[in-house]
Amino acid sequence: MTIQFEPIRPKKISEEIVIQIKQLISKGELKPGDRIPSERELAAMLGVSRPSVREAIMVLDAMGFLDARQGGGTFVRALTESSIMDPLAKLVEMRDPALLRSLAEVRMGLESWSASLAAQRATDADIAELRRLYAVMEKQAAGGGWDPDVDAEFHYAITAASHNSLQMHVLNSIHTLFHTTIQVALMEFYRQEGHIQKLLTHHREIMEAIAAHQPELARQKMLEHLAMVEEKMAELLNAKQG
Repeated sequence: MTIQFEPIRPKKISEEIVIQIKQLISKGELKPGDRIPSERELAAMLGVSRPSVREAIMVLDAMGFLDARQGGGTFVRALTESSIMDPLAKLVEMRDPALLRSLAEVRMGLESWSASLAAQRATDADIAELRRLYAVMEKQAAGGGWDPDVDAEFHYAITAASHNSLQMHVLNSIHTLFHTTIQVALMEFYRQEGHIQKLLTHHREIMEAIAAHQPELARQKMLEHLAMVEEKMAELLNAKQG
């Protein structure tokens, strides 16, 4: 019997660069929105020529992993960005209540699981970041309510603490929608007496469950918090339809 062997084909340098960058993205070391070093910097870091780096970036751009902007740098792209965001962009601008309620429901599934994973995997640095953001919210709450950006950062920090790069990609792919639900919900809650303190308590309980490494409690507390958000979005939808 004659055994057939395939000749070994050495990989091009640009292919090796592509593999390395894809691995960094899959591990979550390069996250959606991160700016990667310039061609010159990458060439120096990898010990290769700039043309090889340029070719690798072009390949990753074509594959949808990177977004190379003329004169503006190269960024990691959210893997489902174009497929999800384009048809929904106008509805987001209009703050369509039906869409916002649907997103609140999506968040219940995605973020409750993120909270559970974070409670299992959060490092001391992850927990310190959550405490830092909570302290900002607590301070701002004394003035009548906190900035939606801080709220969004807190929720992003929980997903980052899950150490699941795909979770981060999914969350980043719906970033605009995600941020809008927070803005609308906070505006509505701030109009109701006692709701600022209730929201602050929700965030503290989620944070403490993660810090105590109690996955089921963290999941339940996140669900309780987002159920209140979903209920508020449903009220807005009913008001529009009525």
